[in-house]
Amino acid sequence: MPMIARADVVGSLLRPQYLLDARNAWREGRLSEAEMRRAADRAITEAVAVQEDAGVDAVTDGEYRRFNFMATMGVRDARDACLKGFATIETNAGWLRLWRNPDGSDGGLVKTETGPRSLVVGKIAPGRDAAGEEFPFLKGAARKALAKFTYPAPSMHRIAWEPEHSRGAYATAREFLLDVRDHVRAVVKQLISLGCDYIQLDAPNYSQWHVDPRIRAAFQSWGRDLDKELTEDAEIDNSVFEGITGITRAIHMCRGNAPGGRWLADGGYGRVAAEVFPRLTNYNRLLLEYDTPRAGDFSALAHVRADTAVVLGLITTKEGKLEDPAAVEARIREATAYVPLERLALSPQCGFASGEYATTMTHTEQAAKLRLVGEVAAKVWGGA
Repeated sequence: MPMIARADVVGSLLRPQYLLDARNAWREGRLSEAEMRRAADRAITEAVAVQEDAGVDAVTDGEYRRFNFMATMGVRDARDACLKGFATIETNAGWLRLWRNPDGSDGGLVKTETGPRSLVVGKIAPGRDAAGEEFPFLKGAARKALAKFTYPAPSMHRIAWEPEHSRGAYATAREFLLDVRDHVRAVVKQLISLGCDYIQLDAPNYSQWHVDPRIRAAFQSWGRDLDKELTEDAEIDNSVFEGITGITRAIHMCRGNAPGGRWLADGGYGRVAAEVFPRLTNYNRLLLEYDTPRAGDFSALAHVRADTAVVLGLITTKEGKLEDPAAVEARIREATAYVPLERLALSPQCGFASGEYATTMTHTEQAAKLRLVGEVAAKVWGGA
């Protein structure tokens, strides 16, 4: 079993401007694939150094070789997908219209009734080899910390199945998700063969679609049976790691992380904890957002299995203002009422840039946030 990462990160990091410029030039045909890869290599090397210098125990490549954290399917554009079988469809904008600005006002990712979405229209098949292209370089760049690979969980792909467009390929969403599960499981096995011992699946759907009455009502109005989906999703996500042990198997849940500090849901984990946490028998680490009152209190942690660690996402990525270290430590101590200190860890509440562009803080402020994670973790857990 790998070391326990007390100071953790969720995944994405702010892209340096030269990487954004290179990506745009590559898209426009002004930069070769090799030149694009070299720009990403440089950015990842620098990002790993920033994380390790901050005292972070598990580092990522910032997801710098991706367009957004949903590497498999894209969100609004299927050209971003590393899986085949998706198409960009102009359709009901659905959940993309439900996002909020930091103050709670309407901040939809799409402002109109319809908009482009990446939907499954054919049987999925491997496309870009994300694990093979991303992990070996990250592992080589990491000098002190664990090299951590992030990937979307099967359950998050429900947003890509719509009856009108998807039934020709998959009769039901469950059939589709099981195919995605098989793909993710293959990626996990590939990562292990490459020497990866920390794999995190991202499943913000649990704490986005299910906890907020406003979001629940919208999904139900679209014919979704959320109670059935909740247990089904947990069981499918759990089956990814069936029979796989000896590595850190993590899952991340949050309430949305869009440019400008926008978010999707308001509500604590209590609405899902009793159904989901006990079903995740094949995971030994939960990364949970806890940076604002929208996440509720720690009482839902009472449902976490006794063999599972909890990474408290107490540092926000939605603004650059640095948290008070004493206040962060106090909240960690507060959580020990439900989970003992030896099974807790600390991280930001989400990635710093779930997509390519983020305007919530500067690179200097991001580095300060990472140092705060490292310093508080060192103080609370010492050499444990």
